[in-house]
Amino acid sequence: MAGASTSGTTHLKLHIAKSCPSAPREASPSREGTDIRKQVLVKQHNRTRSKGISSPSVFNEEDQKASRRDLARMVILHEYPLAIVDHVGFRDFVGGLRSNFKIVGRNTLKRDIKKIYNEKKQKTMVEIDKNASKVAITTDLWTANNSKRSFMVITAHYISDSWTLESRVIRFIRMPSPHDKYSLSKILLECLADWNIDLKLSAITVDNASNNNGMMKLISDKLQASSLILGGKLLHVRCAAHILNLVVQEGLNVIGDGIEKVQSSVYFWTQSPKRTEIFEKISRQLHIASTKELVLDCRTRWNSTYLMLSTALIYKDVFPRLLCCEPQYQSAPTNRDWEVAQIVCEKLGYFHKVAELLSGIAYPTANHIFLRSFS
Repeated sequence: MAGASTSGTTHLKLHIAKSCPSAPREASPSREGTDIRKQVLVKQHNRTRSKGISSPSVFNEEDQKASRRDLARMVILHEYPLAIVDHVGFRDFVGGLRSNFKIVGRNTLKRDIKKIYNEKKQKTMVEIDKNASKVAITTDLWTANNSKRSFMVITAHYISDSWTLESRVIRFIRMPSPHDKYSLSKILLECLADWNIDLKLSAITVDNASNNNGMMKLISDKLQASSLILGGKLLHVRCAAHILNLVVQEGLNVIGDGIEKVQSSVYFWTQSPKRTEIFEKISRQLHIASTKELVLDCRTRWNSTYLMLSTALIYKDVFPRLLCCEPQYQSAPTNRDWEVAQIVCEKLGYFHKVAELLSGIAYPTANHIFLRSFS
């Protein structure tokens, strides 16, 4: 079909136009030729893949660089281990998909990831530097449960020229001990200077902890008061969500004994798949419509206590029935226990709604805290 007019293709064109059942009769001749060529190319591509023959197109050095960048981006997006490039299955997959691509080692992959990070960092630094608005900083420190290692994250928030709230993680590092005010202030000041935002700060939000109070005192002494709002009086902002957490935790320490039997019952019936099956069976027998699973609470997360109670209350009629199914279960909550659990759950519900409101990341939250002041 791609031949010249002298190549004897007239009879083929007439065949397509008049009697070929696969060609749409309302299509133009040029469209018909295009569809046919697409069909031929698809068939050739399928035959090539089925035979394991590599594409005849040239895979040059620029293609290699582009594919390496895609590989590094994949590892970043999905948090794959660097050793994925050593996995036999992954190498087989890549070898069949892009047979001309030369797989790189983990050290090269690490360099590619750092290169992408540096490119993104430079782009973000230019964006923040050109932006006329002030920059707010939030920082947090936590310990990973699996590795027992501490990490610190620093995030910058600002309003773009199009009045859009933007957030960028500007530092994520492992935090060695000790986690005192001197170590924290040193890392935070270095980060602010590195990103050139120490002269355009609006506020720094941290947890309401004693080491953070000391850190903020050291930082405010190092910064130029003339560049800060009201000379730095608004620089230190204590996280409202963290304060709310401290308030609720203090309350749970007082009333925790009132929900102890509910907690122990939930713990008992979530300890093995067999017990879970029994619990679900009795729940179906009592025609309870909910399909929620029991939630075991965590002592350091009060919102998990709320979720545990709200779910357990749905199945409160199941627990007495379970006394007949399992001899080892002897701590079913009494009616008084359920009444206390209901009251505690209702009170925690108010705090839960506020915590969700204050934990938003796509909208400002200070206006919810100082509602009367803004109105």
